[in-house]
Amino acid sequence: MTHAVFDALNPPPVADVHLDLESYDADADLMVLNLGPQHPSTHGVFRVKLVLDGEVIVKAVPYPGYLHRGVEKLLEKLTYAQQTPIVDKNDYLSPMINEQVLNMAFEAGLGIEVPRRARWLRTILAELQRLASHLVAIGTFVMDVGGSIGGGASMFMYTFRDRELILDLFEDLTGGRFHYNTHQVGGNRHDVPVGWDVSIRAACDQIERSLDEWDVMTVKNGVFRDRTIGVGVLSRDLALQLGASGPIMRASGIDLDLRRDAPYHLYDELDVQVATGTGGDCFTRYRLRAVECRESIRLIRILLEDVPEGPLCSLKPSKGPTAVKIKDGQWYVAVEGPRGEIGTYLIAGGNKGMSPYRLKIRPPSLHALATVPYLLPGHTLSDAVAILGSLDPIMGEVDR
Repeated sequence: MTHAVFDALNPPPVADVHLDLESYDADADLMVLNLGPQHPSTHGVFRVKLVLDGEVIVKAVPYPGYLHRGVEKLLEKLTYAQQTPIVDKNDYLSPMINEQVLNMAFEAGLGIEVPRRARWLRTILAELQRLASHLVAIGTFVMDVGGSIGGGASMFMYTFRDRELILDLFEDLTGGRFHYNTHQVGGNRHDVPVGWDVSIRAACDQIERSLDEWDVMTVKNGVFRDRTIGVGVLSRDLALQLGASGPIMRASGIDLDLRRDAPYHLYDELDVQVATGTGGDCFTRYRLRAVECRESIRLIRILLEDVPEGPLCSLKPSKGPTAVKIKDGQWYVAVEGPRGEIGTYLIAGGNKGMSPYRLKIRPPSLHALATVPYLLPGHTLSDAVAILGSLDPIMGEVDR
Protein backbone atom coordinates (compact mmCIF):
# COMPACT_ATOMS: atom_id res chain seq x y z
CA MET A 1 0.00 0.00 0.00
CA THR A 2 1.23 3.48 -0.77
CA HIS A 3 0.44 6.83 0.75
CA ALA A 4 -1.87 7.56 -2.19
CA VAL A 5 -4.61 5.64 -0.42
CA PHE A 6 -4.34 8.04 2.46
CA ASP A 7 -4.30 11.05 0.14
CA ALA A 8 -7.93 10.28 -0.66
CA LEU A 9 -8.69 10.54 3.06
CA ASN A 10 -7.14 13.97 3.55
CA PRO A 11 -9.44 15.96 5.84
CA PRO A 12 -11.08 19.20 4.73
CA PRO A 13 -9.20 22.49 5.22
CA VAL A 14 -11.26 23.28 8.32
CA ALA A 15 -9.40 20.48 10.10
CA ASP A 16 -6.20 22.53 9.63
CA VAL A 17 -4.29 19.61 8.18
CA HIS A 18 -3.46 21.06 4.78
CA LEU A 19 -0.66 23.60 4.84
CA ASP A 20 -2.26 27.04 4.49
CA LEU A 21 0.68 29.30 3.73
CA GLU A 22 -1.43 32.43 4.17
CA SER A 23 -1.69 31.73 7.88
CA TYR A 24 2.09 31.67 8.21
CA ASP A 25 4.77 34.26 7.78
CA ALA A 26 6.35 34.30 4.35
CA ASP A 27 9.64 33.84 6.12
CA ALA A 28 8.41 31.03 8.35
CA ASP A 29 11.04 28.35 8.70
CA LEU A 30 8.99 25.22 8.01
CA MET A 31 10.80 21.91 8.25
CA VAL A 32 10.01 18.46 6.89
CA LEU A 33 10.84 15.64 9.29
CA ASN A 34 10.45 11.91 8.74
CA LEU A 35 9.32 10.02 11.83
CA GLY A 36 10.29 6.45 11.02
CA PRO A 37 10.32 4.01 9.36
CA GLN A 38 13.06 2.72 11.65
CA HIS A 39 11.87 4.27 14.89
CA PRO A 40 10.68 2.41 18.01
CA SER A 41 7.72 4.73 18.60
CA THR A 42 6.19 3.84 15.20
CA HIS A 43 5.56 0.30 16.50
CA GLY A 44 7.05 -1.27 13.41
CA VAL A 45 8.24 -0.17 9.99
CA PHE A 46 6.03 2.86 9.42
CA ARG A 47 6.89 6.39 8.31
CA VAL A 48 5.07 9.64 8.91
CA LYS A 49 6.24 12.73 7.01
CA LEU A 50 5.73 15.73 9.27
CA VAL A 51 5.72 19.38 8.25
CA LEU A 52 6.79 21.39 11.31
CA ASP A 53 6.59 25.02 12.29
CA GLY A 54 9.10 24.86 15.09
CA GLU A 55 7.81 22.06 17.31
CA VAL A 56 4.21 22.32 16.06
CA ILE A 57 3.00 19.85 13.44
CA VAL A 58 1.33 21.54 10.48
CA LYS A 59 0.74 18.48 8.30
CA ALA A 60 1.20 14.72 8.65
CA VAL A 61 1.35 12.24 5.77
CA PRO A 62 1.50 8.50 6.66
CA TYR A 63 3.49 6.09 4.49
CA PRO A 64 2.71 2.44 5.23
CA GLY A 65 3.79 -0.46 3.03
CA TYR A 66 7.26 -1.26 4.35
CA LEU A 67 6.15 -4.69 5.63
CA HIS A 68 4.10 -5.77 2.62
CA ARG A 69 4.25 -9.57 2.16
CA GLY A 70 1.37 -10.22 -0.23
CA VAL A 71 -0.53 -12.39 2.24
CA GLU A 72 -3.89 -12.12 0.50
CA LYS A 73 -2.39 -13.15 -2.83
CA LEU A 74 -0.48 -15.97 -1.18
CA LEU A 75 -3.68 -17.38 0.31
CA GLU A 76 -5.13 -17.78 -3.19
CA LYS A 77 -2.40 -20.34 -3.90
CA LEU A 78 -2.76 -22.39 -0.71
CA THR A 79 -5.45 -24.87 0.24
CA TYR A 80 -7.84 -23.99 3.05
CA ALA A 81 -5.98 -26.30 5.42
CA GLN A 82 -2.65 -24.53 4.78
CA GLN A 83 -3.75 -20.98 5.49
CA THR A 84 -4.06 -20.75 9.27
CA PRO A 85 -0.32 -20.39 10.06
CA ILE A 86 0.00 -17.68 7.40
CA VAL A 87 -2.44 -15.26 9.03
CA ASP A 88 -0.77 -15.83 12.41
CA LYS A 89 1.84 -13.34 11.25
CA ASN A 90 -0.55 -10.51 10.34
CA ASP A 91 -1.47 -9.17 13.77
CA TYR A 92 1.42 -10.88 15.52
CA LEU A 93 0.13 -9.75 18.92
CA SER A 94 -3.24 -11.39 18.29
CA PRO A 95 -2.62 -14.55 16.23
CA MET A 96 -5.33 -16.57 17.99
CA ILE A 97 -8.08 -14.20 16.81
CA ASN A 98 -6.59 -14.01 13.30
CA GLU A 99 -6.86 -17.79 13.11
CA GLN A 100 -10.43 -17.74 14.37
CA VAL A 101 -11.89 -15.27 11.90
CA LEU A 102 -10.19 -16.94 8.93
CA ASN A 103 -11.56 -20.38 9.76
CA MET A 104 -14.97 -18.95 10.61
CA ALA A 105 -15.18 -17.65 7.03
CA PHE A 106 -14.34 -21.11 5.72
CA GLU A 107 -16.94 -22.66 8.01
CA ALA A 108 -19.53 -20.18 6.76
CA GLY A 109 -18.71 -21.29 3.22
CA LEU A 110 -19.11 -24.93 4.17
CA GLY A 111 -22.24 -24.22 6.20
CA ILE A 112 -21.02 -26.29 9.14
CA GLU A 113 -21.53 -25.84 12.88
CA VAL A 114 -18.55 -25.90 15.23
CA PRO A 115 -18.95 -28.19 18.29
CA ARG A 116 -19.79 -26.50 21.56
CA ARG A 117 -16.50 -27.49 23.20
CA ALA A 118 -14.57 -25.91 20.33
CA ARG A 119 -16.68 -22.73 20.56
CA TRP A 120 -15.97 -22.60 24.30
CA LEU A 121 -12.25 -22.99 23.68
CA ARG A 122 -12.26 -20.37 20.94
CA THR A 123 -14.05 -17.91 23.22
CA ILE A 124 -11.66 -18.32 26.13
CA LEU A 125 -8.64 -18.16 23.80
CA ALA A 126 -10.00 -14.95 22.26
CA GLU A 127 -10.28 -13.30 25.67
CA LEU A 128 -6.84 -14.48 26.75
CA GLN A 129 -5.43 -13.13 23.50
CA ARG A 130 -7.23 -9.80 23.96
CA LEU A 131 -5.78 -9.56 27.44
CA ALA A 132 -2.24 -10.35 26.27
CA SER A 133 -2.48 -7.83 23.42
CA HIS A 134 -3.80 -5.04 25.64
CA LEU A 135 -0.95 -5.63 28.09
CA VAL A 136 1.52 -4.87 25.31
CA ALA A 137 -0.51 -1.82 24.25
CA ILE A 138 -0.53 -0.46 27.81
CA GLY A 139 3.15 -1.08 28.46
CA THR A 140 4.43 0.35 25.18
CA PHE A 141 2.15 3.38 25.40
CA VAL A 142 3.43 4.37 28.84
CA MET A 143 7.00 4.05 27.60
CA ASP A 144 6.14 6.13 24.53
CA VAL A 145 4.63 8.88 26.67
CA GLY A 146 7.72 9.22 28.84
CA GLY A 147 10.33 7.17 30.65
CA SER A 148 9.83 9.09 33.90
CA ILE A 149 6.09 8.33 34.07
CA GLY A 150 5.21 5.40 36.26
CA GLY A 151 8.70 4.07 35.86
CA GLY A 152 8.36 4.25 32.05
CA ALA A 153 10.55 1.35 31.01
CA SER A 154 9.68 -0.40 34.28
CA MET A 155 5.99 -0.33 33.39
CA PHE A 156 6.90 -1.82 30.02
CA MET A 157 8.65 -4.70 31.77
CA TYR A 158 5.79 -5.21 34.23
CA THR A 159 3.25 -5.66 31.43
CA PHE A 160 5.50 -8.04 29.53
CA ARG A 161 6.11 -10.00 32.72
CA ASP A 162 2.38 -10.58 33.14
CA ARG A 163 1.91 -11.29 29.44
CA GLU A 164 4.34 -14.17 29.83
CA LEU A 165 1.76 -15.87 32.06
CA ILE A 166 -0.66 -15.95 29.13
CA LEU A 167 2.01 -17.14 26.71
CA ASP A 168 2.70 -19.97 29.17
CA LEU A 169 -0.96 -20.96 28.87
CA PHE A 170 -0.80 -20.91 25.07
CA GLU A 171 2.38 -22.96 25.14
CA ASP A 172 0.76 -25.57 27.40
CA LEU A 173 -2.10 -25.87 24.90
CA THR A 174 -0.33 -25.64 21.53
CA GLY A 175 3.41 -26.01 22.12
CA GLY A 176 4.07 -22.50 20.78
CA ARG A 177 4.44 -19.13 22.48
CA PHE A 178 3.94 -16.73 19.59
CA HIS A 179 2.40 -18.50 16.58
CA TYR A 180 0.04 -21.34 17.35
CA ASN A 181 -1.74 -22.93 14.35
CA THR A 182 -4.33 -24.31 16.76
CA HIS A 183 -7.59 -23.35 15.04
CA GLN A 184 -8.74 -25.34 12.04
CA VAL A 185 -11.76 -25.64 9.80
CA GLY A 186 -14.54 -27.09 11.92
CA GLY A 187 -12.99 -26.50 15.34
CA ASN A 188 -9.61 -26.79 17.06
CA ARG A 189 -6.72 -29.22 16.86
CA HIS A 190 -5.46 -29.05 20.49
CA ASP A 191 -7.48 -30.02 23.56
CA VAL A 192 -6.91 -28.40 26.95
CA PRO A 193 -4.24 -30.01 29.16
CA VAL A 194 -4.89 -31.20 32.71
CA GLY A 195 -4.81 -28.35 35.24
CA TRP A 196 -5.06 -25.65 32.57
CA ASP A 197 -8.00 -24.00 34.35
CA VAL A 198 -5.97 -23.65 37.55
CA SER A 199 -3.17 -21.92 35.65
CA ILE A 200 -5.65 -19.58 33.96
CA ARG A 201 -7.17 -18.52 37.27
CA ALA A 202 -3.73 -17.86 38.76
CA ALA A 203 -2.73 -15.74 35.75
CA CYS A 204 -5.95 -13.72 35.91
CA ASP A 205 -5.49 -13.07 39.63
CA GLN A 206 -1.95 -11.80 39.08
CA ILE A 207 -2.89 -9.54 36.16
CA GLU A 208 -5.84 -8.10 38.08
CA ARG A 209 -3.55 -7.13 40.97
CA SER A 210 -1.15 -5.55 38.51
CA LEU A 211 -3.92 -3.47 36.92
CA ASP A 212 -4.61 -1.92 40.32
CA GLU A 213 -0.93 -0.99 40.69
CA TRP A 214 -0.70 0.44 37.19
CA ASP A 215 -3.68 2.71 37.83
CA VAL A 216 -1.72 4.38 40.61
CA MET A 217 1.36 4.70 38.36
CA THR A 218 -0.49 6.29 35.44
CA VAL A 219 -4.04 7.54 35.99
CA LYS A 220 -3.08 9.22 39.25
CA ASN A 221 0.18 10.55 37.81
CA GLY A 222 -0.01 14.28 37.03
CA VAL A 223 2.61 14.17 34.29
CA PHE A 224 0.87 11.26 32.56
CA ARG A 225 -2.44 13.11 32.66
CA ASP A 226 -0.86 16.28 31.26
CA ARG A 227 0.69 14.30 28.39
CA THR A 228 -2.52 12.46 27.45
CA ILE A 229 -5.69 14.35 28.42
CA GLY A 230 -6.97 16.40 25.48
CA VAL A 231 -4.19 15.12 23.22
CA GLY A 232 -5.11 13.51 19.88
CA VAL A 233 -8.88 13.95 20.20
CA LEU A 234 -10.83 11.87 17.65
CA SER A 235 -14.42 13.01 17.26
CA ARG A 236 -17.30 10.57 17.04
CA ASP A 237 -18.19 11.66 13.50
CA LEU A 238 -14.65 11.35 12.20
CA ALA A 239 -14.25 7.92 13.82
CA LEU A 240 -17.34 6.75 11.93
CA GLN A 241 -16.20 8.27 8.63
CA LEU A 242 -12.79 6.61 8.79
CA GLY A 243 -14.08 3.20 9.84
CA ALA A 244 -12.31 3.21 13.20
CA SER A 245 -13.27 0.35 15.47
CA GLY A 246 -12.41 -1.26 18.77
CA PRO A 247 -11.08 0.81 21.69
CA ILE A 248 -10.34 3.78 19.40
CA MET A 249 -13.97 3.99 18.31
CA ARG A 250 -15.41 3.31 21.76
CA ALA A 251 -13.17 5.97 23.30
CA SER A 252 -14.94 8.46 21.02
CA GLY A 253 -18.35 7.52 22.39
CA ILE A 254 -19.48 4.88 19.88
CA ASP A 255 -21.09 1.99 21.74
CA LEU A 256 -20.32 -0.95 19.45
CA ASP A 257 -18.72 -4.31 20.16
CA LEU A 258 -19.20 -7.32 17.88
CA ARG A 259 -19.06 -9.71 20.83
CA ARG A 260 -22.32 -8.22 22.08
CA ASP A 261 -23.91 -6.80 18.92
CA ALA A 262 -23.12 -9.65 16.49
CA PRO A 263 -22.27 -12.51 18.85
CA TYR A 264 -20.30 -15.56 17.74
CA HIS A 265 -18.85 -18.60 19.52
CA LEU A 266 -20.32 -18.49 23.05
CA TYR A 267 -20.66 -14.72 23.34
CA ASP A 268 -24.42 -14.99 22.92
CA GLU A 269 -24.46 -16.72 26.33
CA LEU A 270 -22.29 -14.08 28.02
CA ASP A 271 -23.29 -10.65 29.25
CA VAL A 272 -20.45 -8.66 27.67
CA GLN A 273 -20.13 -5.28 29.38
CA VAL A 274 -18.97 -2.80 26.73
CA ALA A 275 -17.07 0.23 28.03
CA THR A 276 -17.15 3.53 26.15
CA GLY A 277 -15.66 6.97 26.72
CA THR A 278 -16.41 10.51 25.65
CA GLY A 279 -12.96 12.10 25.62
CA GLY A 280 -11.71 10.53 22.39
CA ASP A 281 -8.15 11.40 23.48
CA CYS A 282 -5.00 9.46 24.34
CA PHE A 283 -5.99 9.22 28.01
CA THR A 284 -9.42 7.76 27.23
CA ARG A 285 -7.99 5.23 24.79
CA TYR A 286 -5.48 4.11 27.41
CA ARG A 287 -8.09 3.82 30.16
CA LEU A 288 -10.48 1.93 27.91
CA ARG A 289 -7.93 -0.79 27.22
CA ALA A 290 -7.28 -1.17 30.95
CA VAL A 291 -11.03 -1.50 31.58
CA GLU A 292 -11.31 -4.07 28.79
CA CYS A 293 -8.57 -6.11 30.47
CA ARG A 294 -10.73 -6.36 33.56
CA GLU A 295 -13.76 -7.35 31.46
CA SER A 296 -11.77 -10.08 29.72
CA ILE A 297 -10.74 -11.46 33.11
CA ARG A 298 -14.39 -11.46 34.22
CA LEU A 299 -15.51 -13.30 31.09
CA ILE A 300 -12.71 -15.86 31.40
CA ARG A 301 -13.74 -16.67 34.97
CA ILE A 302 -17.36 -17.16 33.87
CA LEU A 303 -16.28 -19.50 31.07
CA LEU A 304 -14.22 -21.60 33.48
CA GLU A 305 -17.30 -22.30 35.58
CA ASP A 306 -18.82 -24.57 32.92
CA VAL A 307 -16.43 -26.49 30.65
CA PRO A 308 -18.44 -28.43 28.07
CA GLU A 309 -17.56 -31.96 27.03
CA GLY A 310 -17.56 -33.35 23.52
CA PRO A 311 -15.53 -33.25 20.29
CA LEU A 312 -13.27 -30.38 19.23
CA CYS A 313 -13.92 -30.59 15.49
CA SER A 314 -17.11 -31.13 13.50
CA LEU A 315 -15.33 -32.70 10.52
CA LYS A 316 -14.79 -36.44 10.53
CA PRO A 317 -11.14 -37.58 10.42
CA SER A 318 -11.71 -39.11 6.98
CA LYS A 319 -12.93 -35.69 5.76
CA GLY A 320 -10.65 -33.51 7.81
CA PRO A 321 -9.39 -30.00 7.02
CA THR A 322 -6.96 -31.27 4.36
CA ALA A 323 -9.91 -32.36 2.21
CA VAL A 324 -11.98 -29.17 2.55
CA LYS A 325 -13.69 -27.99 -0.63
CA ILE A 326 -15.95 -24.91 -0.71
CA LYS A 327 -18.44 -24.30 -3.49
CA ASP A 328 -18.60 -20.98 -5.31
CA GLY A 329 -19.95 -18.13 -3.22
CA GLN A 330 -19.04 -15.08 -1.15
CA TRP A 331 -18.97 -14.68 2.62
CA TYR A 332 -17.82 -11.99 5.04
CA VAL A 333 -17.16 -12.84 8.68
CA ALA A 334 -15.94 -10.39 11.32
CA VAL A 335 -14.95 -10.68 14.98
CA GLU A 336 -13.96 -8.23 17.70
CA GLY A 337 -10.17 -8.23 17.97
CA PRO A 338 -8.07 -6.24 20.45
CA ARG A 339 -7.77 -3.42 17.91
CA GLY A 340 -11.32 -3.64 16.58
CA GLU A 341 -13.13 -5.36 13.74
CA ILE A 342 -11.04 -8.06 12.05
CA GLY A 343 -12.82 -9.31 8.96
CA THR A 344 -12.33 -12.03 6.34
CA TYR A 345 -14.06 -11.64 2.97
CA LEU A 346 -13.95 -14.94 1.11
CA ILE A 347 -14.76 -15.52 -2.55
CA ALA A 348 -14.59 -19.27 -3.06
CA GLY A 349 -13.92 -21.09 -6.32
CA GLY A 350 -10.17 -21.31 -6.79
CA ASN A 351 -8.14 -24.48 -7.41
CA LYS A 352 -11.21 -26.67 -8.04
CA GLY A 353 -12.73 -25.56 -4.74
CA MET A 354 -9.62 -26.28 -2.65
CA SER A 355 -8.51 -22.61 -2.38
CA PRO A 356 -10.10 -19.15 -2.36
CA TYR A 357 -10.60 -17.37 -5.66
CA ARG A 358 -10.04 -14.15 -3.70
CA LEU A 359 -9.56 -13.48 0.01
CA LYS A 360 -9.58 -10.02 1.58
CA ILE A 361 -8.62 -9.26 5.16
CA ARG A 362 -10.12 -6.25 6.93
CA PRO A 363 -7.41 -4.97 9.34
CA PRO A 364 -8.48 -2.55 12.09
CA SER A 365 -4.98 -1.06 12.35
CA LEU A 366 -5.22 0.30 8.80
CA HIS A 367 -8.31 2.31 9.72
CA ALA A 368 -6.61 3.43 12.92
CA LEU A 369 -3.69 4.87 10.95
CA ALA A 370 -6.14 6.66 8.64
CA THR A 371 -6.73 9.01 11.59
CA VAL A 372 -3.09 10.15 11.68
CA PRO A 373 -3.45 13.08 9.20
CA TYR A 374 -6.34 14.37 11.33
CA LEU A 375 -4.97 13.86 14.83
CA LEU A 376 -1.37 15.03 14.60
CA PRO A 377 -1.65 18.60 13.18
CA GLY A 378 -1.75 21.26 15.87
CA HIS A 379 0.19 19.11 18.33
CA THR A 380 3.88 19.11 19.10
CA LEU A 381 6.39 16.54 17.91
CA SER A 382 6.46 14.86 21.32
CA ASP A 383 2.66 14.59 21.22
CA ALA A 384 2.92 12.71 17.92
CA VAL A 385 4.65 9.82 19.66
CA ALA A 386 1.94 9.67 22.31
CA ILE A 387 -0.85 9.78 19.71
CA LEU A 388 0.68 7.00 17.61
CA GLY A 389 1.11 4.87 20.73
CA SER A 390 -2.51 5.40 21.74
CA LEU A 391 -3.66 3.99 18.38
CA ASP A 392 -1.89 0.68 19.08
CA PRO A 393 -1.18 -0.13 15.40
CA ILE A 394 0.26 -3.44 14.26
CA MET A 395 2.05 -2.97 10.96
CA GLY A 396 1.92 -6.65 10.03
CA GLU A 397 -1.82 -6.43 9.50
CA VAL A 398 -1.71 -2.93 7.99
CA ASP A 399 0.65 -3.90 5.19
CA ARG A 400 -0.12 -7.65 4.93
